[in-house]
Amino acid sequence: MPVSGKALAREFIKRGWTVKSQRGSHLKLERKGKIVVIPMHKELKKGTEAALRKILEGDVE
Repeated sequence: MPVSGKALAREFIKRGWTVKSQRGSHLKLERKGKIVVIPMHKELKKGTEAALRKILEGDVE
């Protein structure tokens, strides 16, 4: 089931990422010098979601 960009962004923020900026439908989050861009679409493509989740899970301390 596809997840929205907004829902995935909430998960990043819960893990300590902060909003750096937003331009159009793309949100930039930052943590420890790393920047990730999340498209704020209703449904993310499965490859985009998988790549972002891999970043999120790799960031767990």
